[in-house]
Amino acid sequence: MSNELIINVTQNGGRIALLRDKNLIEFHQESSDDNFIVGDIFLGTVRRIVPGLNAAFVDIGYEKDAFLHYLDLGPNIRSLNKFIKLHQGKKTPNVKVNDFKMEPQIDKLGKITEVLKTNQQILVQVVKEPISTKGPRLSCELSLAGRYIVLVPFSTSVSVSKKITDSNERKRLVRLISSIKPENFGVIIRTVAEGKDVAELDRDLTELVALWEKGVGKLATAKARDKVIGEMGRANSLLRDVLNESFDSIIVDDKAVADEIKEYIHNIAPDKEKIVKHYTGKSKIFEAYGIEKQLKLLFGQTVSLGSGAYLVIEHTEALHVIDVNSGNKSSSESDQETTAFNVNMEAATEIARQLRLRDMGGIIVIDFIDMKNPEHKRLLYEHVKKEMKTDRAKFTVLPLTKFGLMQITRQRVRPELNIVTMEKCPSCNGTGKISASISIADQIESKLDYILTKQNESGITLIVHPYIHAYFTKGLFSIRLQWFFKYRKWIKVQQDSSLGVTEFHFKNANEQLIEVQ
Repeated sequence: MSNELIINVTQNGGRIALLRDKNLIEFHQESSDDNFIVGDIFLGTVRRIVPGLNAAFVDIGYEKDAFLHYLDLGPNIRSLNKFIKLHQGKKTPNVKVNDFKMEPQIDKLGKITEVLKTNQQILVQVVKEPISTKGPRLSCELSLAGRYIVLVPFSTSVSVSKKITDSNERKRLVRLISSIKPENFGVIIRTVAEGKDVAELDRDLTELVALWEKGVGKLATAKARDKVIGEMGRANSLLRDVLNESFDSIIVDDKAVADEIKEYIHNIAPDKEKIVKHYTGKSKIFEAYGIEKQLKLLFGQTVSLGSGAYLVIEHTEALHVIDVNSGNKSSSESDQETTAFNVNMEAATEIARQLRLRDMGGIIVIDFIDMKNPEHKRLLYEHVKKEMKTDRAKFTVLPLTKFGLMQITRQRVRPELNIVTMEKCPSCNGTGKISASISIADQIESKLDYILTKQNESGITLIVHPYIHAYFTKGLFSIRLQWFFKYRKWIKVQQDSSLGVTEFHFKNANEQLIEVQ
């Protein structure tokens, strides 16, 4: 199984495609005006406190105030607020988190009015990007993600990813991190830390502490709405999360960005620096790797499957609905139950890819083809969970209901990706208007001449809109009669009201359609 990262750099940002065995499984668009990315830390101002919601609305520079709930303040919000005051306006702040005296934790069931007040400045982190009409979602439980660990200031706990199941390895990692982490810093150990030695973990920890201290240094001169610590670009953050032993190549069409990525990989995984390549081909990079074609085929409302079945994907404000249809697959097998099972299994694989590809979040309802066999239902449920395992977003999959519906919830932290796959109509060029219908007569006569003189057909029938039919046949000396004198062959003209004014067909003597280029 090969993994490739293809990066197309543009003036306004860039496009990032993750390919697995040449198939597109993840796609990201970066824009130069993306100022509110998950992970960014801002100095915000509390604009409004809503006791009924036990929440506050915070101004971080977005057109709508961001939302901060009491439960997202974190237990050590008082320590964070005190720390901010100690650094604001100080030219040479020398208070570090590990030397800082922590304040008492807040009550989990407390009120936000006891902690925050209007116009107060607080340090907040974006945990959900602006989606639809909603502003960003914030948290005061700050965290900085690295390659192997996540650093949590103003915490003392050390926790390990649940995906590391070996109890001895979990104990080893906790023991190592506890011995090297600074005071008043918590650490979450990521899955990729499994089997890593203390030197690699310590290097990652040191870089994150340095990043935190650099951001804290900005507090002395920072103004409201300023970004104190920015999350790295999506290309680097994607590398940080997916770079592993099976990653084969990273191909970039911009020399400067390729060098930047090389430097980043040199820091986090020096042995993989050689997989970064600068693309210099003549055709565009996304065309060369077949990505443009996959984008057109995969982002439409209808997604075709290899067997002839297809998915119909609909989006609403509250949820996403996916309908599985057997298409022409239904006629290829005699057993209806087997057909339904095979189509559903194939659809499940594609649905797992579509959720990740489009970054669909919230509630997803899938209408699979009805199956009666309970074992088939169980196998389908297990298959969906298996296919979703590689998804980096948090998700929950529920078994099929008695109506054949499956419900999935998937973490939603940024707007769903939507690629426009519709193209301009070649007839009207997107204007909704066509050329003068009278010109269709010239086209018909030109093609008729070709059929009669070059292909030497006889017994021709022309099928047209009723208006065009009248144009060719009415009158004492009609155009059809003129054709007879010219070609010495009688042309039948039939009218079909289902055709558009500019549509027409030719049939031969055997009632077969004649294809004319």
